[in-house]
Amino acid sequence: MATKLIYFTVNGTPEQAEFLVDCPAEDVKDLFRCAAEAGPHDILKLYNPKGNIINISPSLEPNSPTSCYKLEVVAADSNSAPLAAELAGALRFDLSSMEKRLQGLEKNILIEAGETPAVVYEMKKQVDSFQEKLESVEHLSWLGLFKDLSEGTHKPSPFYHKRTLHKTRKECEHVREKFLQMSSLEVSEEVRQYLKTPTFDNWQWEDAEIMVLLQVMYTDLDFIAAFNIEPEVLQQFLFEVYRRYNNIPFHNFKHCFCVTQMMYGLIWLTDLKSKMDSVDLLIMLTCAVCHDLDHTGYNNAYQINARTELALRYNDISPLENHHCAVAFEILEKTESNIFRNLSMDQYKRIREGIIKCILATDMTRHNEILNRFKSILPAFDFTNKDHREVLMMILIKVSDISNEARPMEVAEPWLDCLLQEFYNQSDKEKLEGLPVTPFMDRDKVNKPSSQTGFIRFVLLPLFIELANLFPCLEQHIIDPVRKALDYYTEMEKALEREKQIRAQSENAAKSKETTVGTQSSADCHTEALPEASKPDAQ
Repeated sequence: MATKLIYFTVNGTPEQAEFLVDCPAEDVKDLFRCAAEAGPHDILKLYNPKGNIINISPSLEPNSPTSCYKLEVVAADSNSAPLAAELAGALRFDLSSMEKRLQGLEKNILIEAGETPAVVYEMKKQVDSFQEKLESVEHLSWLGLFKDLSEGTHKPSPFYHKRTLHKTRKECEHVREKFLQMSSLEVSEEVRQYLKTPTFDNWQWEDAEIMVLLQVMYTDLDFIAAFNIEPEVLQQFLFEVYRRYNNIPFHNFKHCFCVTQMMYGLIWLTDLKSKMDSVDLLIMLTCAVCHDLDHTGYNNAYQINARTELALRYNDISPLENHHCAVAFEILEKTESNIFRNLSMDQYKRIREGIIKCILATDMTRHNEILNRFKSILPAFDFTNKDHREVLMMILIKVSDISNEARPMEVAEPWLDCLLQEFYNQSDKEKLEGLPVTPFMDRDKVNKPSSQTGFIRFVLLPLFIELANLFPCLEQHIIDPVRKALDYYTEMEKALEREKQIRAQSENAAKSKETTVGTQSSADCHTEALPEASKPDAQ
């Protein structure tokens, strides 16, 4: 069978991996995990020669020794080494030597056989199954070790049209277990620094890994110590947040992460830690985490026109944003997930008020109102002025919420595809229900470039420029990339227009030719029908 040969380095040491082109993705990951001598729950990332993270999967592009990939353990269990040493001492042998010996034997088998024998794959599968049973609380009895766990181990489908709106209990528990196993991992300094930049690529991180990164944000901003947040409470809070984001194309848990990561990056880039107190920073990060909770993929215009339960409950006033706030505080009302439970009443009241104001500010119908308020105070902005700080916090959540175009194009463009899919779903539903169709969501009238050029020119840039007037350092980080995005979509729009004109000209030419041929045929038929003596050329 066909195999792939991948060259890579681990801590500067050259390695190579060979696997069948159709082998399971988990087997490929385990192969790289073995090469990195990583633990079962450590987070590995593979970088291409350009420094971009790429998926560890059977679809990896084969390379050469001169274009090696780089494998790194970006989050590892800091307690695993002492545990291994303790176990080795108790058993009177060196686990490290045994692992190296097993790796050597595995390589010898691969060299001699030319490919990994099927029996090795089968043994590996049995070992993995045995490990899963050992780690599962549902099978603590010895009899449980011999139960067949083949049923119900399938991972949830990544395709939204095949998934239920709300996450299933099984789907949530799968991610929760993975997150809790990873929650004690020590994330590398390189990833911690990368997390502070607008160039961060969310697409290469799974949901459980994303929760680990959110935990890092709360830790690195000193919230754990400053507000006495217990680690297990933070973990439960993050899990509940994950659970309450729905399986929809755009306003999902990954969008929540992107908005939070951009907010986190802006806090560091603008050195807000030295300008605002930690309560304000906690408000901004938490409102970013919660800002789209339980979004169903249909905007306020649909909610109001369809007279949904949310529109009726909130009297057509920002129904979605009010709902996101309500769900956030439902989570925070539970003792086990209330990250504010050790705060004073005054602190809690201030945080609740701040989160509500910031989330309600994400309603785009209030865009001009909030931007104009910010512009009016900008010439004399004062960080000691409470009203000024509140407006800035609203501007920062707004910027973070619509910041995808400030990211590299390979990160931003897939998000636009997701957004358009959600838009098209809504306009289709509006047409089916006889409701007014939202113009910028109509799949018959909107395409990728046309959806972006006006939005970037009239919404994104004016907002970003005003923020950069307060923080000039943001020019290169968020404004330059957005201008490049505008150029990119403007050129795409021109290209589509040229293609449309060429197609129209071709169609017109074809129609003209058909008309000419039809007229000629008619004339020929008419001529044939005339008597011989009356034909024009008759002598």
